[in-house]
Amino acid sequence: MPSKDSVLAGPAPEPVPEPARARRSGAERREQIASAAERVARERGLDAVTLRAVAAEVGVGSALVAHHAPSMDDVVAGAFDAIVGAELADLEALRADEPDAEAALRALVATLLDGGRSDVTLIWVQAWALGRRNAALAERVRAQMDAWTAFLERIIRDGVAVGRFRADDPGAVATQLLGMIDGLNAHALVSWRDGAERVRLTTLSLEAMLGLAPVAPSG
Repeated sequence: MPSKDSVLAGPAPEPVPEPARARRSGAERREQIASAAERVARERGLDAVTLRAVAAEVGVGSALVAHHAPSMDDVVAGAFDAIVGAELADLEALRADEPDAEAALRALVATLLDGGRSDVTLIWVQAWALGRRNAALAERVRAQMDAWTAFLERIIRDGVAVGRFRADDPGAVATQLLGMIDGLNAHALVSWRDGAERVRLTTLSLEAMLGLAPVAPSG
């Protein structure tokens, strides 16, 4: 016999069926998977981009992700490419806003080494390690390193062209500068030296390589 409370409460409501999942095209699914992989990488690191994690982020089963992205190596590589490519685009915009090559280069060093981009630094460091067993990722890493070096080299060549910089081999200077930035940023992940010191050390080397007069620190 039903209890008094159950009679007063009336019959239990019928469960509301979930709406049917929208059918997406293959291209839409691949874009959805790529976006989810990028979010996972930004939030938890590149090594967290797994089949299960991406499927959970999308809200679908692992089998559906595997169907549309049969190679997780490619998914990881794509997430890396999207993240570091976006950072390079940001810095290219900064360069466009500052036509003076010396001022632009000093601003870039300060921006890249102040500790505010540690999330992207972690992506780089993990990509170098994971790329040893992920050929697709290694290829993207090499291409992005070439793109970053070319970006720095263009700024250096602009400074040489107007007599602001002295450099017989702008490409070599760009490569050395990128190596210093990458190395010091990797050190920053374990809090070795602070941002101001990393900027100071790199600026000293930059001034020596390009024949620039030191700039007195502000304040």
